[in-house]
Amino acid sequence: MRYRTGIDIGSTCSKTAVLDENGSVILRFIQPTGWSSVDTAEEIRSKLEQNGISNENSGIVATGYGRISVPFADRCVTEITCHAKGACHIFHADDLLVIDIGGQDTKLISVQDGCVKDFVMNDKCSAGTGRFLEVMSNTLAVKPEELCEMASKGGGVSISSMCTVFAESEVISLIGRGESRENIAFAVVDSIVKKVASQASRIQTVNTKVCLTGGLCDFDFLLERISEELGTDVISVPEARYAGAIGAALCAK
Repeated sequence: MRYRTGIDIGSTCSKTAVLDENGSVILRFIQPTGWSSVDTAEEIRSKLEQNGISNENSGIVATGYGRISVPFADRCVTEITCHAKGACHIFHADDLLVIDIGGQDTKLISVQDGCVKDFVMNDKCSAGTGRFLEVMSNTLAVKPEELCEMASKGGGVSISSMCTVFAESEVISLIGRGESRENIAFAVVDSIVKKVASQASRIQTVNTKVCLTGGLCDFDFLLERISEELGTDVISVPEARYAGAIGAALCAK
């Protein structure tokens, strides 16, 4: 049997997905990228070989932040293309607005008839990204998933700064004046949601499904708030965090 393997080396986590000849995911795993994408790629190669997957029986495509660090990949494909393909495969749709909240950037990709038509991304600042949520969670001494859970019980507070460093200073000030962690957590999530909404206003879509991919795809309150802000149901599933890797596998011969 021939396989297709996609490797998404992200700035924070690396995802790997293997598809069989029918396009079904038969193997997937995730791991921290760490400081060296090259070392991470070698760890992925080892895990694949342990499961009987190699260049001899699988086409391999790399994508993501560290895609050039995968020497055993047959080729590299941009994450925009891979996330679009992966999302269409996961959500069984050819017309989508894909919201991908990654570790260092947030991408919005408009897909029509299975092809990328437009996209916007913030690659200059980590505001509104997974890294932003991680920094704020550390400041509040909780895990990101705990922050989102607390946010569902808060409200009435906002963060005005769009810069992660200044936003962290605002959070520290809120802590200093005795604001509850629930209200501060709400402000953090609301800041991410407002950033996504701002990007969505710059991209053209027509009556398409909206889906959330990336590491925050199973954070229910975030999904709920994005849906409210955009005025439409935003769908997601746990598998959506592998959208880039699945899309890369679909690009493999």
